Amino acid sequence: MILAGDFRKGITFQMDGDVYQIVDFQHVKPGKGAAFVRTKIRSVMTGTIKDYTFNPSDRYERAIINNKEMQYLYNDGELYYFMDTETYDQIPLNKDILGDSMMYIKDNDNVTIRFFEEKAFEVVPPTFVELEVTATEPGLKGDTSSGAVKPATVETGATLNVPLFVNLGDIIKIDTRTGEYLSRI
Repeated sequence: MILAGDFRKGITFQMDGDVYQIVDFQHVKPGKGAAFVRTKIRSVMTGTIKDYTFNPSDRYERAIINNKEMQYLYNDGELYYFMDTETYDQIPLNKDILGDSMMYIKDNDNVTIRFFEEKAFEVVPPTFVELEVTATEPGLKGDTSSGAVKPATVETGATLNVPLFVNLGDIIKIDTRTGEYLSRI
């Protein structure tokens, strides 16, 4: 059990038949009245975020989230297959669980899959990935205004803005948390 007064970022707990993770919190002690905890919580099963206010003495069951390192193998059109790197067991996952994470994952990449009670609910790609640019317009000579960008598509199908000097066939480094270009390799 965990008290709402002990909430911190990243803590997971069970409430109303769902599992929530604290995204942001603030302990508030007004001049008059009782203290309370103002939070922003995310449902780990659905991904929805909502604002919620707790009494600091409220108790909730702590949710244990397991992270497992797995390797992405392939997809057959409907399901995406991942292999446990320790036991070599394979698990199929639906696209709705994967969300946008597949925009940065290619065959044989290692990912972290998060489980609650043996049920996968999230696939987390590596924080930084290196992907090849497969489509982009050539930069115009003389167009050197600061911060000029152009759209580029990488080998996984993701589209992002890159500087004008990035060309077709270049390998670029991408931050998967924000989907932003970091550097050319």
